[in-house]
Amino acid sequence: MIIWWWLPAIAGVSFFLTWVLRRYALARSLMDIPNARSSHSVPTPRGGGVAIVVSFLLVLPLMAGMDLIAWPLAWALLGAGAGIAVLGFLDDHGHIAARWRLLGHFSAAIWALFWLGGLPPVVLFGFTFHLGWLGHVLAAVYLVWLLNLYNFMDGIDGIASVEAICVCLGGALLYALLGFAGSAQLTAWVMPMLLAAAVAGFLFWNFPPARIFMGDAGSGFLGITLGVLSLQAAWVAPQLLWSWLILLGVFIVDATFTLLRRLLRGDKVYEAHRSHAYQYASRRFGRHLPVTLIVGGINLLWLLPIALWVGLGGIDGLLGLLIAYLPLLGLAVKYHAGELEQRT
Repeated sequence: MIIWWWLPAIAGVSFFLTWVLRRYALARSLMDIPNARSSHSVPTPRGGGVAIVVSFLLVLPLMAGMDLIAWPLAWALLGAGAGIAVLGFLDDHGHIAARWRLLGHFSAAIWALFWLGGLPPVVLFGFTFHLGWLGHVLAAVYLVWLLNLYNFMDGIDGIASVEAICVCLGGALLYALLGFAGSAQLTAWVMPMLLAAAVAGFLFWNFPPARIFMGDAGSGFLGITLGVLSLQAAWVAPQLLWSWLILLGVFIVDATFTLLRRLLRGDKVYEAHRSHAYQYASRRFGRHLPVTLIVGGINLLWLLPIALWVGLGGIDGLLGLLIAYLPLLGLAVKYHAGELEQRT
């Protein structure tokens, strides 16, 4: 099938564009300088995530034109992804007030939901719920939160890239096991594979020790794109929404637990900090590589089997999510997620 030829091509384009962006950043001194809130210790070029954005978005019209994906999905990904990437790029190179960023985030979410058809029916303990306008509002909040938490979690070398690749490969595997991979009508599995390829090209340069950082343009793009793909999966098979939420568990639990703890303490949550569990863990290990590898291991050895269990109908989605998340909550507590930074 033609898709298998596209995967190495997209990875190669992403690899080359990252190299170009790194050279450009070095020539223009576009560096991320370490400070008291940083998790790195040496100045590093930033903005490499643009390579993921460009290599993925350029192929969408081609895929849609060959009927490998539906045009509504292509428009949802193109509009929302490009909008968030541009907003993140501008914020990387200057400063955009939080209220305008949030407006842009919700605009991108509404655009994506318009083309997707909103929130699909939710299956809970065997019952199907159509949430109507409330569901659409919840879906918009979900997309906005996911793109922001991806920004928050992109704080050490390779972690955001490894997370995206694991989630995408898990999502594509679910389609294959459910029998949708070869369907001419249901070819949404193509998108997770293409996104994984784009991220893999960038990861070569971002793997610890990173030679370039992703930046807000890349991390926000990945967050909303993964969110759109998760909602698309739920339109294919309702239980897949739970599966994708499980696959995203490491980032969702750490970011949400940290945010809630800081809110309860009265912190200014929009200010930069280093109090996520993965950041504490990287300081305890003294380097980024062990934490990034552990995140990959949790995704593949713990979350993926549970996501498959749910996707194949072996257990209710909410119950599977609770089983998957409980140990992650334990790790968040163990590594002081959201606590004051002077503990370390």
